[in-house]
Amino acid sequence: MVGLAGGGGHLYPSPPMQPNPPEMRELPVINSAAPTSADACLSIVHSLMCHRQGGETESFSKRAIESLVKKLKEKRDELDSLITAITTNGSHPSKCVTIQRTLDGRLQVAGRKGFPHVIYARIWRWPDLHKNELKHIKYCQFAFDLKCDSVCVNPYHYERVVSPGIDLSGLTLQSGVSVLPGGRLVKDEYSVGGGGVSTSGVTVGGGMDVDGEMNQTIQHHPLPQSSSQSSNSQQSFVSVLPVTATAAGGSQGSPVSPVHLHHQNNGYNVGTATNPYNTGAPQWTGANTLTYTQSMQPPDHRHLQRGNHSDVTGNMSGGLLSTQPAPEYWCSVAYFELDTQVGETFKVSSSCPTVTVDGYVDPSGGNRFCLGALSNVHRTDQSERARLHIGKGVVLDLRGEGDVWLRCLSEHSVFVQSYYLDREAGRAPGDAVHKIYPAAYIKVFDLRQCHKQMRGQAATAQAAAAAQAAAVAGHLTPGAPITKNLSAAAGIGVDDLRRLCILRLSFVKGWGPDYPRTSIKDTPCWIEVHLHRALQLLDEVLHTMPIDGPRD
Repeated sequence: MVGLAGGGGHLYPSPPMQPNPPEMRELPVINSAAPTSADACLSIVHSLMCHRQGGETESFSKRAIESLVKKLKEKRDELDSLITAITTNGSHPSKCVTIQRTLDGRLQVAGRKGFPHVIYARIWRWPDLHKNELKHIKYCQFAFDLKCDSVCVNPYHYERVVSPGIDLSGLTLQSGVSVLPGGRLVKDEYSVGGGGVSTSGVTVGGGMDVDGEMNQTIQHHPLPQSSSQSSNSQQSFVSVLPVTATAAGGSQGSPVSPVHLHHQNNGYNVGTATNPYNTGAPQWTGANTLTYTQSMQPPDHRHLQRGNHSDVTGNMSGGLLSTQPAPEYWCSVAYFELDTQVGETFKVSSSCPTVTVDGYVDPSGGNRFCLGALSNVHRTDQSERARLHIGKGVVLDLRGEGDVWLRCLSEHSVFVQSYYLDREAGRAPGDAVHKIYPAAYIKVFDLRQCHKQMRGQAATAQAAAAAQAAAVAGHLTPGAPITKNLSAAAGIGVDDLRRLCILRLSFVKGWGPDYPRTSIKDTPCWIEVHLHRALQLLDEVLHTMPIDGPRD
């Protein structure tokens, strides 16, 4: 992701543009095959159709382009600007391309109405664009937001951002969390280079439309670095998700203090916390979408010290969770395209606490998984295109006994399924997709929390199974019927607990209600990460509390 200037972050990098001089001179089009404004409308439309991105149907795109070309036929300089911009993918500066603004600001094409600048941006640049995600570049003189009589529809006069300014006058700020009138909570944004929290540009999720449609994608932006921070972005503390927040009809969460990390001289770094407050996670109620910023910094090993250990996410005793030696491999990474695994599973040795998963083809060691080298005879065009944008990919860092941090090095966001982030957001496990922006570095797995969850679920499942068995045998205490929740708990199996030990991550493309893909298995390229220390602990739990019969 590019910068977050103005309270929003770019989802896709825009082509380099130069400031517009007082009188902008049009550069000649390099592509000799491109038409000019003197050509027939049919030829121009055919050429421009070749550059559409698939965001709209072919018939709709053709109608929209035909309509635009006909309107511009009497303004040949603007038509040439449009042809130049589209056929060169914005690599040449171009003038505004304008049409008359309608009374309601919308353009009707083929029986559908929409904002004109959004329609053409979807056709030629961002097929999954939402209408609140565009921000005009500074030298666009007729941008939609400027409310001029004419509207610029040049797609390269706009940048895609994560929701520009929302009026905060009606919001209540509590410890960095804003409450929208509908009960929805919005976490304040950080602006790159701004050195602080921006309350003038709270970012609303890309899936929140002007008409209030919500998504379930939680967004995570990078935290700006101050000049006093070291170049490796390390800090001696971790900022845990906030926070005191009250939503309409909801309960109030408790503030969480900074979590300090200490060192134990046994090969693992174990986290500790000093927290005078109740650390119960805030309960997010109201709408299904939770959009906020969660930015963390990794622990600085120069400041690690010995000390008494306590649980980062609770009050469990500190120290190692298991006396077993660390597994030979701390994680294994499987790569998928749609619902098919491609290539062999990549195992990462415990001697390499950092692993890079990128889109390149030349691995340089045992801690780099290059997806670009993997072939697939059944690869779809969708996967082929997405793979081109993986780039530097992501880095996974093993910290302490089994915590995992993720850094997004790609120029595009990655989408993560993380039970740890679900819990920090007060969501049910698997209930949300977390959007991690480029340059963000964030904790995605907490071993101690996972261990606590698996023990709790195993104990609940064991008790529920015992209650059901007693009911079948006629030994159930009168007046104590088996509740629906107890019956559901009895259905918890080993596979359910194994999911607690797995991370899933999709490159470039998201999934969920605000995307055309309903599950991660519908995304073009994604990885599944099995965390072996967590699986090791799960095996111990199942030996002490078997939930599917005795284990040997």
